[in-house]
Amino acid sequence: MGKSILVTGGARSGKSAIAEGLALKLPGRPVYIATAEARDGEMSERILRHRARRGDEWRTVEEPLDLVGVLQATDGDGARLVDCLTLWLSNLMEAGQDPVAEGEALARALAAQRAPVILVTNEVGSGIVPDNALGRAFRDAAGELNQMIARASDDVYLAVSGCPLKVK
Repeated sequence: MGKSILVTGGARSGKSAIAEGLALKLPGRPVYIATAEARDGEMSERILRHRARRGDEWRTVEEPLDLVGVLQATDGDGARLVDCLTLWLSNLMEAGQDPVAEGEALARALAAQRAPVILVTNEVGSGIVPDNALGRAFRDAAGELNQMIARASDDVYLAVSGCPLKVK
């Protein structure tokens, strides 16, 4: 079975770069699974910066919702890097899908993979309590999803100021 690795951290903590470095150390051409959608100019610029940093050595698959399907479709290739679970969660909630059921399906899928999977997520529970119900629901769902995927992962890293700290 393929190894699964979760990389978590705060905003701008270096988690994506750390995850990319881990993927590049594994055999085969890495596959970058992007969950973000370019819905505005700022996000479009952010996506372009990520693509430029990765270069041509990566194959990119854009999938905002069906992570299980894309993992199954790309299994057997090089390592897959999912960036990021937090945006995936936003997409699920916006689409009216059940984040718990989708997270459980993802955890099961990780256990069945032949090729490695590296997942990036935001650690959202260290800040202030959001002042609205949607913000609190998102924070709670993100915390539950992160715990679920951390349990299903072989290794977990916390990104702090660009440095990886192995916590599992």
